[in-house]
Amino acid sequence: MSVFTEKELAYLRSQPLGRLASVASDGQPDNAAVGFRVEDDGTIVITGMNLADSRKGRNVAAGNSKVALIVDDLESVEPWKPRGIRIFGEAELVLDAGRSFVRIVPTRSWSWDVEGPSMTMRAGGRTAPTTAEIVSTEPARPPCIVFSSFA
Repeated sequence: MSVFTEKELAYLRSQPLGRLASVASDGQPDNAAVGFRVEDDGTIVITGMNLADSRKGRNVAAGNSKVALIVDDLESVEPWKPRGIRIFGEAELVLDAGRSFVRIVPTRSWSWDVEGPSMTMRAGGRTAPTTAEIVSTEPARPPCIVFSSFA
C-alpha cells in the first residue's frame, strides 16, 4: 500500500530531481541531488551512475538504511508558492546485472501545497492534521512558517 495520495503520486512523477539524505557509518550526514522514479507499488527508485560506489550507495550498503527524500519546486514566485513532499523511508542498495540503484520503501511522508493550500502528514496510510503558524510576513521576503505539531 502506498503512503501517497493520487495527487502526490502525480506530483512526484512530474518532478525530475529530488534530494536524498543519508548517513555514513561515522554519523556524517550527506545530502545529494538525485534522479528518481516512483514505482506502481509506491516504492521509490533512486537512479544515477554507479550508485554502488557513490557516498549514498555506500551509506545504505553499510547498513544505514534510514533515509529522507525531499522533492519540491516553486509553483509560483509571485505570489511565493513552494510545494513539495518530504519522505522518510528504509533504503536498500540493489545490484542487478552490472548496474546499481537504491530502492526506498516510504514509511512516512509530509506534503505541502500539493493537494491544496495545506500540509498533510502520512504514516502507514494514516493522515494526521498539522498546525502551522506564519511568523513573518515581511513584504520583501517569503513568509516564514513554523510547524508546531506533527502528532
